[in-house]
Amino acid sequence: MFAQVKKWGNSQGIRISKDILKSAGIHTNDILNIELIDGDIVLRKTFKHKTLEERTEELGKGIGPYDEFEWNEPVGREEWEKI
Repeated sequence: MFAQVKKWGNSQGIRISKDILKSAGIHTNDILNIELIDGDIVLRKTFKHKTLEERTEELGKGIGPYDEFEWNEPVGREEWEKI
């Protein structure tokens, strides 16, 4: 595949075909690492977005349910709504 470098705002950009991105498993907003290796530009996918649930499971903690915290009675001008 050939691609042409084009002006994109104050930078330059290259468009990559949907088929190549799909084959590489790259999606919109994925983060890529860009390296220059022996004069070649190399793009590598480096980050997979994880949900909060996935991140806490990796730590072996899981997420919720949590106990409510008792804040006691107001001591100043604050107004707390009882639920």
